[in-house]
Amino acid sequence: MIFPSRREFLSRSLLAGAGLCASNASAETHRVSKMRFGLMTYQWGIDWDIPTLIANCTKTKAFAVELRTSANYAHGVEITLPEAHRSEVKKKFADSPVRIIGVASAERFDSPDPARVAKAIDIVTAHIKLSEDVGGQGVRVIPNDYHPDIPKEKTIEQIQKALNTVGKIASDHGQRIRLENHGTAGDLVSLYQIMQGVNQRSVGIKLNGESIDGPDFADRFRKIKPYLDDTLHFHELDGGDFPYQLQSDLLIDAGWDGWWLLEASSKPPDRVQAMLEQRAMWEAIVTKSLNRP
Repeated sequence: MIFPSRREFLSRSLLAGAGLCASNASAETHRVSKMRFGLMTYQWGIDWDIPTLIANCTKTKAFAVELRTSANYAHGVEITLPEAHRSEVKKKFADSPVRIIGVASAERFDSPDPARVAKAIDIVTAHIKLSEDVGGQGVRVIPNDYHPDIPKEKTIEQIQKALNTVGKIASDHGQRIRLENHGTAGDLVSLYQIMQGVNQRSVGIKLNGESIDGPDFADRFRKIKPYLDDTLHFHELDGGDFPYQLQSDLLIDAGWDGWWLLEASSKPPDRVQAMLEQRAMWEAIVTKSLNRP
């Protein structure tokens, strides 16, 4: 991935300052973390306009943000946003230490209704153009579910075809399609099967720490590792039972250099302080990964 030098400097400086570089790992392992911390606006950023979002992300050193779309987010970055306003959004982020890593649609390709799938493709196409215009690099989509009385193979094939369609469009616009680990058709085994029929290199798997996804997470991870996107979602690290430590270990061993985007839904009294606390927990996880025997 290629990033503006100023932002790359900030990110690298941050990692070094947090003790997440090779010098803090044991001499035997020489492990290095290239992973970075960011935010997905979901709930904690739902009512932050762009200046507030940039200020809060700067304060918490979340130097990449994924903008959730749905017509009720204060940042206002939606497919209905006029062209002139898109340029303004792009400039505001370009003039800050925070970058837009992409936009997160809620579009899914599992519907038994062909018209609904076609509509989802059209909406994702509009999101691709939106992401390009505001300086993002990709669009989140979800698979999402298997349906009664419909063979799983048919649903998988349908999702594959849709991904190949939007993947080609994304590639033409210099964008990525981020297929999130979400829903009954979004477990890692299903995503591996889906990716076997995807011929567009612009499509990748976006990990989402929502459930353990089976007792053999490490084995499943190794199968989908070649298809990993450059972003993932994680939820509050002090809640749930997802194996974030194991995920961090595996990602560092794989040399993954992407963004952990916080997708939080709790209701703390001070979200900025809560982001700082989540960041500290994340740094502790990464440091532990680096210093494994």
